[in-house]
Amino acid sequence: MRSIRREMAWALAALVWGCGLASSAWSQASGDPPLSVEAPCPAPPEALVKRWTAVGEFPAYSADDLAAYQRYVEVLKANDWAYLCRYADDNRTMAAGPRPRVVLIGDSITEFWKTRDPDRFAAGVIDRGIGGQTSPQMLLRFQQDVIALRPRVVHIMAGTNDIAGNTGPTPDARFRDNIQAMVTLAQAHGIKVILASIPPAKTFYWRPEARPAQRIPEWNAWLRAYAREHGLTFVDYYTALVGAEGGLRTEFGADVVHPSKAGYQAMDPLFDKALAEAEGRR
Repeated sequence: MRSIRREMAWALAALVWGCGLASSAWSQASGDPPLSVEAPCPAPPEALVKRWTAVGEFPAYSADDLAAYQRYVEVLKANDWAYLCRYADDNRTMAAGPRPRVVLIGDSITEFWKTRDPDRFAAGVIDRGIGGQTSPQMLLRFQQDVIALRPRVVHIMAGTNDIAGNTGPTPDARFRDNIQAMVTLAQAHGIKVILASIPPAKTFYWRPEARPAQRIPEWNAWLRAYAREHGLTFVDYYTALVGAEGGLRTEFGADVVHPSKAGYQAMDPLFDKALAEAEGRR
């Protein structure tokens, strides 16, 4: 029970900071100078920075931490809906370095992969996941967080939060348009594409009215067919992780949405195979 509460708490925090945001209200509250065109990014709360840099279990946080996250999110909503600030500094540092082998863009399922399975992110494997994000937010930051890094391959995993409606209701056609736009941008820059299935979820605790167990297989079927039609690599994490009634198997994630370390380790060989396939495509 304790591990389930911890998983739920971290997932809640992902929603709070992952919806995207940043404003003068936060800057003034924290004593920083007002935001400007020259300096558009607010300083994130200290506890959030610790979570970003954690290895293994996330650090403990308090009610004050959650309140700070909420203020930060309110600022970001007003100033940085796609959360371009999240990786801006890291991207500038990488710009002069070697070309990455692969960049993973996605939501909290991608972001948490680096924290819970850090050995995966070595030898040019770069994580650009942001908790709570939907496909339109990923599309807006695709230039900065993927193309500008010049990877050989991009791994795109999106859809969980579209189905949850984090940025409003997402019709099937709108999700497909966003995926196709990211693929088109990648191919125009010589970047090979891995399309990842949406992992299983029976329910979303933050959006109980959603019916993910029905929509996820439908969207995954489209992703698979689209990848086949356009010569892309498709990786099926769903089948490896799915349990009863279309949900995430409990041994792979206690909060019913986000994989645990064991869940990511079940995904790792599938990722390795997909990356080798993508790199071998002409």
